[in-house]
Amino acid sequence: MEATVKTKYWHLLEDGRVQCDLCPRECKLKNGQRGLCFVRACEENQIVLTTYGRSSGFCIDPVEKKPLNHFYPGTSVLSFGTAGCNLACKFCQNWDISKSREMDTLADSASPETIALAAKNANCQSIAFTYNDPVIFHEYAIDVAAACREHEIKTIAVSAGYVSPEPRAEFYQGIDAVNIDLKAFTEDFYHRITGSHLAAVLETLLYIKHETDVWLEITNLVIPGENDSDKELNQMTEWIISELGADVPLHFSAFHPDWKMRDKPRTSLQTLNKARSIAIMNGLKYVYTGNVHDREGDTTFCYECGGELIVRDWYEIKEWSLDQAGKCPTCQTTCAGIFNPAHGNWGSKRVPIQLNQHGL
Repeated sequence: MEATVKTKYWHLLEDGRVQCDLCPRECKLKNGQRGLCFVRACEENQIVLTTYGRSSGFCIDPVEKKPLNHFYPGTSVLSFGTAGCNLACKFCQNWDISKSREMDTLADSASPETIALAAKNANCQSIAFTYNDPVIFHEYAIDVAAACREHEIKTIAVSAGYVSPEPRAEFYQGIDAVNIDLKAFTEDFYHRITGSHLAAVLETLLYIKHETDVWLEITNLVIPGENDSDKELNQMTEWIISELGADVPLHFSAFHPDWKMRDKPRTSLQTLNKARSIAIMNGLKYVYTGNVHDREGDTTFCYECGGELIVRDWYEIKEWSLDQAGKCPTCQTTCAGIFNPAHGNWGSKRVPIQLNQHGL
């Protein structure tokens, strides 16, 4: 299928260049040039998306791997991404996809309808835009979300939240759940390590929480010596509680050396547990650890009585105590989230698949 499509978020500058208005980076391009994301280019004095309908691969995952712990736990999700990214994170752990400058990375081709049918045929409750940020394949993601809605398939976005207001509003009209990667809570970190700015991400979080019905969870990748101070963790979790609410689940994820940040050590479980304790102490109700084996940090607890509601071991659900109304069976406190009457049984399986015109 055609890989290049016209876009609408751009305008012509007085000097003849074209400014892309999709994200706060606002790349200003001459004909033949590409933005930092690499997949949006200036052709014939307009911005085009060069990767429509092309993916770096499809895989069926547990929804907890996104990570989403309060959105249909235990169910399977058809995950895919494209290539490129509009951030420049030195620690990127999907750099072979997000930093790709080779279109051969995009080995799979699929229309929005094909993806929706593939998810339906595989009994996936959701599809997820992941591996790289769906912001940069905005038009493709919106069309896939619309096709999935026709087949009653939910749509998940895994994003850094670096997007401008108008395209942000259009994008989230078709999204059911999102995990936003809040990479740190200082402008210095965002500018120095990611080549972006914190304020735009906070604006996206506020928009999702207060202007949409999209289910929101947040991930913070904890990097030793960069964003793991008690001061920053306190400031971040206090902001989440005051501006977004104590019900928003927060995932502290372990860093491992990668891409251009191989000089930092892996994040210890002790550091993640410290971060989790600070968040809970400040009032967040649902706080998790990730990228480590930590059964307690995987488990959903009732914030009122402390009872175990969903016991996980990695991505396996070992115990499920929520009643059909999503309440704690002991104290009848409602657990925030979107749940089926019973959990799914996909487990921790990761199944790569190839798509064709018939769905699978």
